[in-house]
Amino acid sequence: MNKKIKSNIVTRRVPFEFPDDIHPHWTPDRPEFAHMWNGLSLTMPYLEPYLIRTMREGLKRVDDPAVLADGFAFIAQEGQHYQVHQRFNDMLKNNGYPELAEIEKEMEKYYARLSKKSLARRMAYSAGFESMTLGATRFIIEERSKNFLNADSRVASFWLWHMVEETEHKNCAYDAYQAACGGYFTRAFGVLHGTWGVFWPGIKAAALMLKKDGLWYSWRSRLSFYKYVASFLKYVLPYITRSMMPGHTPRSEKDSEWVKEWLRSYPSEMTLAEAPLVDTSTPAMPVPKMKFIKTEVNHAVV
Repeated sequence: MNKKIKSNIVTRRVPFEFPDDIHPHWTPDRPEFAHMWNGLSLTMPYLEPYLIRTMREGLKRVDDPAVLADGFAFIAQEGQHYQVHQRFNDMLKNNGYPELAEIEKEMEKYYARLSKKSLARRMAYSAGFESMTLGATRFIIEERSKNFLNADSRVASFWLWHMVEETEHKNCAYDAYQAACGGYFTRAFGVLHGTWGVFWPGIKAAALMLKKDGLWYSWRSRLSFYKYVASFLKYVLPYITRSMMPGHTPRSEKDSEWVKEWLRSYPSEMTLAEAPLVDTSTPAMPVPKMKFIKTEVNHAVV
């Protein structure tokens, strides 16, 4: 019997809430940027349950105790992510965009079809998407001063938290794929498949919201939106390219110091007194101070 190993990946239940007083243009002077990320958020409650189902099935083929431990930790983290995104998406629909429900129906059908593919195809999709997110994380973290300055801190902090944890579990889907299935060409295709499967409906959702606002028909607004998409792709495309190379692993990608500091600030499964909010009024946007409360298992108070 394999020795049980505990993963270093932490399941953090961060109490983000999104009351209806949050404006969907949570970056007031950059609504196109806000809607790009609003659109991507819409995909998460469909993508992430798919990642969980696929990982759970794939782990049945895995014997390595370290891969198993990280795989189950991945499932726990993704479970937290999609629930928070669902709350955020509900706020968007309540605040003027009920039409987003139509795109949600499309995504539900898409992932139902994808779930009928072979396990290798499904795990490669998961591994490919997770590899791409490292570029998205770099864009979010390194460009935070440009992207989130004077943004609603509740939304900016929520996205930063999510991308920090994407970095923390960056190896899980890749390791599980290699252990359960393996195969270079399927994995390489999965990078493109996983990226497009999320990016395209996210862009459709963003365009829908911009049309509802009347901004899509302004050439200045449309140009701004395309510039934000191009800026995003500038960061993501090198990661996509490297991820498709033979022998590449997510381990070879260096983590930013800001991400490392965030993870050090919240190192274990303690209970937060409140959601950690980044100060978006300052360009530096340091890692927020974490405030914990004592729990029944007698965690220390920080």
